[in-house]
Amino acid sequence: MSHRLATGGRLIDRSTSVRFTFNGTYLRGHAGDTLASALLANGRTLVGRSFKYHRPRGIVASGAEEPNALLGLGKGDRFEPNQRATTTELFEDASTTSQNHWPSLDFDVGAVNTALSRFLPAGFYYKMFMHPRPLWKHVYEPFIRKSAGLGEAPAAEARDPDSYEHFHIHTDVLVIGGGVAGLAAAKSAAATGAQVLLIEQTPHWGGRAVVDGGEIDGVPAETWVNATLQTLEGMDNVRIRTRVMGSGVYDHGYALAYERIADHAPGGEAPRHRLWRIRAQKIVTATGAIERPLSFAGNDLPGVMLAAAVRDYVVNYAVAPGKRTVVVTNNDDAYRTALALHDAGLEVPAILDARAEGGGTLAEAARSRGIRILTGRGIAKVKGRKHVTGVAICAQAGEGTVLDTIPCDAVAMSGGWSPVVHLWSHAGGKLTWNAEEAFFQPDPKRAPNTHDASPVVFAAGAANGQLGLAEALSDAWSAGGAGEGAPTAAPRDEAPMRPVWVMPENAKPALRRKAWLDFQNDVKVSDVMLAAQEGYESVEHTKRYTTLGMATDQGKLSNINGLAILSQSLGEDIPAVGTTTFRPPYTPISLAAIAGEARGALFQPIRKTPLHDWHEANGAQWEPVGHWRRPYCFTRPGESKHDAVIREIDQTRSSLGLLDASTLGKILVKGPDAGRFMDMLYTNMMSSLKPGFCRYGLMCSENGFLMDDGVVARIDDQTFLVHTTTGGADSIHAHMEDWLQTEWWDWQVWTANVTEQYAQIAVVGPNSRKVLEKLGGIDVSKEALPFMRWTDGTLADIPARVFRISFSGELSYEIAVPANRGRALWDKLLEAGEEFGVTPYGTEALHVMRAEKGFIMIGDETDGTVIPQDLGLDWAISKKKEDYIGKRAQARSFMASPDRWKLVGLETLDGSVLPEGSYAIGEGRNANGQRATEGRVTSTYYSPTLKRGIAFGLVHNGPDRMGQEVAFNRIGGEPVRARIVSTMFFDPEGEKQNV
Repeated sequence: MSHRLATGGRLIDRSTSVRFTFNGTYLRGHAGDTLASALLANGRTLVGRSFKYHRPRGIVASGAEEPNALLGLGKGDRFEPNQRATTTELFEDASTTSQNHWPSLDFDVGAVNTALSRFLPAGFYYKMFMHPRPLWKHVYEPFIRKSAGLGEAPAAEARDPDSYEHFHIHTDVLVIGGGVAGLAAAKSAAATGAQVLLIEQTPHWGGRAVVDGGEIDGVPAETWVNATLQTLEGMDNVRIRTRVMGSGVYDHGYALAYERIADHAPGGEAPRHRLWRIRAQKIVTATGAIERPLSFAGNDLPGVMLAAAVRDYVVNYAVAPGKRTVVVTNNDDAYRTALALHDAGLEVPAILDARAEGGGTLAEAARSRGIRILTGRGIAKVKGRKHVTGVAICAQAGEGTVLDTIPCDAVAMSGGWSPVVHLWSHAGGKLTWNAEEAFFQPDPKRAPNTHDASPVVFAAGAANGQLGLAEALSDAWSAGGAGEGAPTAAPRDEAPMRPVWVMPENAKPALRRKAWLDFQNDVKVSDVMLAAQEGYESVEHTKRYTTLGMATDQGKLSNINGLAILSQSLGEDIPAVGTTTFRPPYTPISLAAIAGEARGALFQPIRKTPLHDWHEANGAQWEPVGHWRRPYCFTRPGESKHDAVIREIDQTRSSLGLLDASTLGKILVKGPDAGRFMDMLYTNMMSSLKPGFCRYGLMCSENGFLMDDGVVARIDDQTFLVHTTTGGADSIHAHMEDWLQTEWWDWQVWTANVTEQYAQIAVVGPNSRKVLEKLGGIDVSKEALPFMRWTDGTLADIPARVFRISFSGELSYEIAVPANRGRALWDKLLEAGEEFGVTPYGTEALHVMRAEKGFIMIGDETDGTVIPQDLGLDWAISKKKEDYIGKRAQARSFMASPDRWKLVGLETLDGSVLPEGSYAIGEGRNANGQRATEGRVTSTYYSPTLKRGIAFGLVHNGPDRMGQEVAFNRIGGEPVRARIVSTMFFDPEGEKQNV
């Protein structure tokens, strides 16, 4: 049955018919419809099922606050779940499906949960599903996992065919919201000469004013909106965009916005979504207000809608949500809906006004049209199963005794309005409680984001608590920054609203159990009261215990009502209970928009060293290391990776090897306070390091755990060059900047990540000095360049810095040259080393040689829980320094516990290689009933030098158990026995590296 009105519909084009499907059935709408208005026009009021009880759900709102009408949209590669019907524009051949039901929308087996609702109260899963454990594992967990989530994930093989992009823009003033307040603020800001960006999340301008009527500057609101748009479009300093949602506001005038470019016209060449990154000197949030529902038994049935949404569908889309609509309210605004329904020729059997004194001017207008008004009344219960069939009315001041029943097919409810304070709160703005209007609104005395004590973020219009048309325009004009010239309108003339948090106010428990707060997650009034009874006094705890406000609408409809019920249950005022935290994004944005162009080959751009092409042409087997690609080894024809690694190690230890070490992090630390800063970064003393010298250092997090290591070279009195692990360069640089900018902001220190500015080549092996002497230009003798020293010079006519350091235990030099000279040096080293059988080697040979020598590897021997003392690196912790990052954390009792596992070397008795990650088998059982462990393998290799397997492991009391045997588990096989030995398997005296 069609619910499309014969006339009206300011946003639809009746001359254009649009075909779409809902659950496989072809339906028709008009250009300009949303999916929600098109479904309602076709009489489809049942659109889904609730998450917990699988109750029938219908459309309740007309905007981003909609909690129920979430549909699967599209087919194949373009399928997306959980698309909000109220904000999705209708397009030709749109394919839509309802969600959260089986086997069908009309008959859902899961609806049996409704009959069991008394046994499934808030927090039931915490109480019921923990014991006994076998039932949890085999019955509860599979069932809960199958039930979890809304919608159906796209197929694993699906590949999004659309493109997405990011957009960066700077502006003087950003105005978020294209209602009359946003338009007034933009016009005001533009009048000051500022560059203005005005964005509106819907395709249309004007917000509620063009639906609700009224005059601005003596003309109808819609006429004023069109004239103002024409003025703004003609100004060179103004940009205006629709379909752009203000997603989040952050520090220092930074905002994110989400543009839906092609959702309404899919399949074209334009990007589908765009993420805007905006910097503004001033941000005005003119985001309006959201109407609150009322809590009465059966308020979740399809056909029960927000009053403002009902008139949106009537005025904007010429859609009648019902033929007979009962209006229930605690404020005057809902009378506008009754008048709109009457003007459209639809029946309004009654207006139920919870206020004993009734309404004001708008109520008189309704009476003059013959609409029945019952004051001091509320709804005891909505009748119907899958749709409204009538309402039982009662006295609002009573317990729910039914006074009369009114047949109807729709209910328009209004519990007042709540300003959209989300963006204000994102930026750190505080709220104040308005007891007269019963809402939280921005507190101008605690505005967010100040520059030199001047606010950056301003709320305007209804978003600032100004619900009247005249008051909103004046407030918005002031927020824009201009002086005189604000638009004028008639002042607000409405009777005071009366807060109504449950209907009737003394509702019996049976009614409270059927009065819904969160429609999607099935949270009832009784659930919040139970949470308070069980000790959940914090609103944040109540939210998580009941799941109130955790649905996809993020509490836009439920939070204030739920907060009020909680405060009443606790016997406290609403401001004392507070609000939950508002976090971006304001409404969901696509993951693809967040990624932008970073997908496919651009998802994680590969970083290549200056020698990458040579490696690729010479048999490199690539290994990803962070964003880099490093050669794992260089295979020759007919050679396995294992054989290649053994060859590379043997040749390097016996003669000469080359390693591309360009990926190692290189961070410059410079300034008068550089030494002081380095002492705080590292566990050992760095300020005492002399220019020309190098020192190995350890870096810990503030929690005391080892996070990176490397060699530090002092360049001059104010400059250090920090070498980090390959994967740590970016994070360590960020770590440095974090401390400098937040803790030591007054220290004169500057850092620069110069990793990619240099190519670095390790020349390793007994003949490494000889090959460098052949190139000439720098004295690399033991006397001129001792171990742990560095020097600058020219090597083979190439400017170079040579470090006398070793990660292999062999005589070794690391040579850093400008990145564009790296390939030239590499070629010269290959040519000069040919007589020595020079062999490039990869990361696996590097790892094996470092393990043979007893050097740790960050990420192997560390896992975020390891401290230097666990690895026997106490010698690298200065006893002279008063402090360093992590020192106080390491003083905690459990950090010094004798039960901590310590690093040791491990040799299998049979010479085999220990399995990676194997656990040492202990005696007895642990607290979880599992077999006890007393250690684990951190890294393990076959050593061609020693001709046997070697490993590092963290073992309980390991250093005190030298020579003891330990059994390590092996999946699918017998345990492997290993002997605890020193970590230095090769050249423990260091004779080879110091030659």
